[in-house]
Amino acid sequence: MLSNLKPARGSVRRRKRVGRGPGSTHGKTSGRGTKGQLARSGGKVKAGFEGGQMPLQRRLPKRGFTNVFRKEFTVVNVRDLARVQDVDVIDPDLMVKLRLARKGMPVKVLAEGDIQRPVTVRAHKVSAAAAAKIEKAGGKVELV
Repeated sequence: MLSNLKPARGSVRRRKRVGRGPGSTHGKTSGRGTKGQLARSGGKVKAGFEGGQMPLQRRLPKRGFTNVFRKEFTVVNVRDLARVQDVDVIDPDLMVKLRLARKGMPVKVLAEGDIQRPVTVRAHKVSAAAAAKIEKAGGKVELV
């Protein structure tokens, strides 16, 4: 019965009510120990702060960079194209529709897997090995 449902025994605990007098076992210092920054209200230590010592993120050297001109591609493998049935032309719009590629991203076809039937593949980039597999099956590769 829905009206008799209860959580499993021992799975629900009462919240700890701190600072409610000496009889509560969480009175006086309320579980914060005695004195110090962490015992104060609003007392926090900044993430990465090491008490004035030079922090680790500043002791380590900077490395690398982010290339702002990098172009990211959605990767589609030949085996994914082989699974598409009853279609002769596979283009980026169809790949997005079939959830093989992400909308608004250029598509690159890679050579993992095999394809047996001839299809025309339109993509922004195609690896040499993928193009060879598609053409070996009698298909065509067109760059968009």
